[in-house]
Amino acid sequence: MVLKSFSKINLSLNINRKLKTNKLHEIQSYFCLINLFDQIKIKKIKGRRDIVKFKGKFSKYIKKKDNSIIDTLKILRKSNLISDYYSVLVNKRIPVFSGMGGGTSNAFCLIKYFARKKINKNLLSILDKKIGSDLKLFFYEQGFLKNLKIVNDFPRKYKLYFLLVYPNIRCSTKYVYSKVKKYSSKSKYSFNKINDKSKFIDLLINKNNDLQSIVENKYPIIKKLIIEIGKKRGCYFSRMTGSGSVCYGVFKSEKTAKAALNEIKLKHFKCWLSVAKTI
Repeated sequence: MVLKSFSKINLSLNINRKLKTNKLHEIQSYFCLINLFDQIKIKKIKGRRDIVKFKGKFSKYIKKKDNSIIDTLKILRKSNLISDYYSVLVNKRIPVFSGMGGGTSNAFCLIKYFARKKINKNLLSILDKKIGSDLKLFFYEQGFLKNLKIVNDFPRKYKLYFLLVYPNIRCSTKYVYSKVKKYSSKSKYSFNKINDKSKFIDLLINKNNDLQSIVENKYPIIKKLIIEIGKKRGCYFSRMTGSGSVCYGVFKSEKTAKAALNEIKLKHFKCWLSVAKTI
């Protein structure tokens, strides 16, 4: 079996407060899944040990004995959702430590494949603690994370085109969140008032990523790239996704996104670049 493990983009990200109970940050985010994906091959094997391997451009940064694939298989087996053992080969096409949720998406793919009809609140709670609180985002193609527990699915989906630029900086999520000193007030989910793409874009333009300035201060190239992307023809707005370091622009069309890629690649040839769209 071959699975597609899609990446995500935070179209906005606001930090509301730090919870006293678990020290996590309460966040809100408009987000979407895009067609950049890792490829996961799964095969049942004989024996009493899973065989998990990674290949591809970004595989060298994955811990071979401590990763989301191994953790998920252990949780599924402990929850009696699987009993066999498997060979899992992951072709890493999503940049790591980039804010695109590659590892979490890999875990989601396994959960969906093995336990699609058996996912309950108890299992999700276990996975949230071990894999990450953003796991719930991957159940939706486009949505609004209202808080760490609730996701609102968009009643209508809009096609968005992206230019992605990864400056080969591996951002530490733990470090970035440790630098959060200011908090944003909570937003109300107002998608019922959005009835066309232009209004949706206007909504997003007026949002931001509260973590962006923290990453820009540590890595000035991030700010430079975001400004450059935003100046390209056809770009609605440019931003950083998650805790970084992928910078992106939302473009009017795939054509304008590709044109911007070619221009930026000439100057930032050491960066990884790609054009993507919502799934």
